[in-house]
Amino acid sequence: MQSLDRLDIDTPEQIALELPLAGIGSRFLALTVDSLLQVAAVAAIIIVGAIIALGAQTADWPDLDRLFSQTIGAIVLVLLPFCLYWGYFAFFEILWQGRTPGKRVAGIRVIHQSGRPMTAIECLGRNLMRGVDILPGMYGVGLISMMCNKQSKRLGDYIAGTIVVHDKAIETAAPTWGNRTEGVTRQPELGKLSPDDLVLIETYLNRRYEIDQFVRSTTAVQIVVMIVQKTGVPKPAGQSDDDFLEAIARQLRDGAVFR
Repeated sequence: MQSLDRLDIDTPEQIALELPLAGIGSRFLALTVDSLLQVAAVAAIIIVGAIIALGAQTADWPDLDRLFSQTIGAIVLVLLPFCLYWGYFAFFEILWQGRTPGKRVAGIRVIHQSGRPMTAIECLGRNLMRGVDILPGMYGVGLISMMCNKQSKRLGDYIAGTIVVHDKAIETAAPTWGNRTEGVTRQPELGKLSPDDLVLIETYLNRRYEIDQFVRSTTAVQIVVMIVQKTGVPKPAGQSDDDFLEAIARQLRDGAVFR
C-alpha cells in the first residue's frame, strides 16, 4: 500500500524499494539555506563589481581602458548574479547527484520517480521550471502544486519526472553482510552482469532485514535465478541465497568485471 510519506517502487525484478518522501517542511528548509547562500554570493559579486566600476572611474586611465573596466564591472554586476540564480540549483544537483548545499543540510535529494538517479537533462528541465514555480512570488505556484499531490511535486518535478526523498537513512545504513565468500571464485562469466544488476543485488542486501520474511526469501530466489540464467554460474550446494549474493556482489565490486 502506498503511504502518504513513502513511495513504494517495484523494480522489474520484483524488489520493493521504499523511498521516504520529503515534505514541504524539509524542502522549505533546504530552499531557505540555498537562498541565503545565493544572497551572500550575489552580495559578494555586487561588492566586487562596484569596486571594479569605482576603480575605473577614479583611476587615471586612458578612456579605452576605463570603458573596458566599466564594461567588466557591469558584466559582473548583471550577468553573474543572473547565472548564479538560474545555474545554482542545476550545478549542484548535477555535481552532487540531486543535492544542493541546502538539501544536504535538510538530508534530502532529488531522484527520478523510478528510483534511479536524476540525469543532467532531467535536472536542467526541472530547474528551468523554477521560473514558473516561483510565481507570483515565494514559490506560490510550486507550493500550491505540492499541496495538491501526495508526493509533494512541484511543476518542475512533473516535467522532469522527479521526486524529492530523504536520503539520511540510506546514507547511514551500513550493509550487514557476513564474511562468507566461499563458493564463488573469480569467474569471467560474471562480466555478463551489468552495473544495474549490481545495484539490484546490493539494494536487496542492504534492505533485506526491513522487508517481510516471505518477500525476502522469494526476492532472493528470483535474483539468484536471474544471475544463474545470465552468467551460467551455479549456486553451490548448501550455500544460502544471501551468502551467494554477498559473494557475487563482492566479486563484482572487487573485480569490476562488467562489459
